Amino acid sequence: MSGHSKWSTIKHKKGAADAKRGKLFARLIRGIEAAAKVGGPDPDANPTLATAVQKAKDASVPKDNIERALKRAAGDTDGVAYETIYYEGYAPGGVALFVECLTDNRNRAANDVRAAFNKNGGALAEAGAVSYLFTRTGVIIVPAAQVAEDDLLVAGLEAGISDVAVEGEVYTVICEPVDLAAVRRAIEGAGITVTSGETTMLPSVTVPVADEAGAKAVLRLVDALEDCDDVQEVYANFDIPDQLLEAVA
Repeated sequence: MSGHSKWSTIKHKKGAADAKRGKLFARLIRGIEAAAKVGGPDPDANPTLATAVQKAKDASVPKDNIERALKRAAGDTDGVAYETIYYEGYAPGGVALFVECLTDNRNRAANDVRAAFNKNGGALAEAGAVSYLFTRTGVIIVPAAQVAEDDLLVAGLEAGISDVAVEGEVYTVICEPVDLAAVRRAIEGAGITVTSGETTMLPSVTVPVADEAGAKAVLRLVDALEDCDDVQEVYANFDIPDQLLEAVA
């Protein structure tokens, strides 16, 4: 399972760099506003919103920012309308990329994503070209130093844990998306700290990237896509060794 969950670990390691670029908070706030407008501004009655709010909290988005986003969404019924659009393509080396956008301007999103692919050695593909490689999955990251793997499994097994993978200094806990909140509550209820929890798209197969030039080329395209204002997430099926990832990230 470790290869399948590799991208979640990579995203965890990239989090600090994303925050420094100032893009992460903006994406998370937009996600909160969009979820609130679709399902209502009460996280207790809107699971999608609850997940978006928790994800923002995990990323240390200030509480005031989250509350302002909820108020904007609650009072702006005739304002900006966001839609979710997916783009599919390939990075250098045949790595599959599945790009999720949340936008109020479809043409802008398409142009920005296309430019990122074209300028960084990638290629856009038709709908369905790579999406079948990815499955929506609940993923929770737990620091490995604080708990034994068996104890972690016991804590969340009844709540819906389907697998636990050791990825360097963290455990990657896998569950169905609908079980994410319950599994997180069970883990935290056992006194175990959770670093992050989200629904994401995990690949069924991965593409090994073992050389520095190839790793830099793939990450350069991923970074360019993540810099697009409308891009919320970039899902990839590459597998870069930890030592190489640390050297090039």
